[in-house]
Amino acid sequence: MGAEEDRGKKGHSEKKNKRKQEKEQEELHKLEEMRERLIRGLELHGTDEKVLKAMLRVPRHVFVPKYAKKGAYIDTPLEIGFGQTISAPHMVAIMCDLLELSEGLKVLEIGAGSGYNAAVMGELVGKSGHVYTVERIESLVDFARENLKKAGYENVTVLLDDGSMGYPKYAPYDRIVVTCAAPDIPEPLLEQLKPGGIMIIPVGDYIQELIRIKKDSEGNIHEEKRGGVVFVPMFGRHGFPRN
Repeated sequence: MGAEEDRGKKGHSEKKNKRKQEKEQEELHKLEEMRERLIRGLELHGTDEKVLKAMLRVPRHVFVPKYAKKGAYIDTPLEIGFGQTISAPHMVAIMCDLLELSEGLKVLEIGAGSGYNAAVMGELVGKSGHVYTVERIESLVDFARENLKKAGYENVTVLLDDGSMGYPKYAPYDRIVVTCAAPDIPEPLLEQLKPGGIMIIPVGDYIQELIRIKKDSEGNIHEEKRGGVVFVPMFGRHGFPRN
């Protein structure tokens, strides 16, 4: 009788695990379908095809808190805690487009957040390239590292530091992208940008402008305004003062 009870319990447990696995697979399939619909929608913005393909390969639902998972493939920013957000997919697409990312480039990102933007850039620079992303909030550094590990990205390094100072250790960079609004363009970032490099940064307080910067071969800086945006503020030595 005892052996029969054990077999019954084992069978019940196996069925329960099977149902759980089936439910997880069904949920994953739904998320993949939602991601595909989102990316098809971004095509209407005229986003470069290689950026869309990169975003299609990145599971955004891995980079959001559990409570926000159902909204992972809605084209909107999402709260990730500590007053920070994960950028809307269309904004990630726009910034990656403007950066003109390609295989083998070395990229510096200021504001790692959950690691999603860095993952998309990691796809675009490939295994021969690398993304260094700096975050000032230690809990988000841990969150981003965990997410990137889950998603399998080995060409992205998350660093805890004052991003307004850039990260001179690995400079100069082919590309620099800033995912928080600065009061002005920080001089250290301009210095760490390689000649021929491109930087994207939102500048301004209540009214922000997305600025695309190109440094020519002689080190001259050329700025181009690319429209109004809304980002969380940059803090640090070259950021906004804390209240």
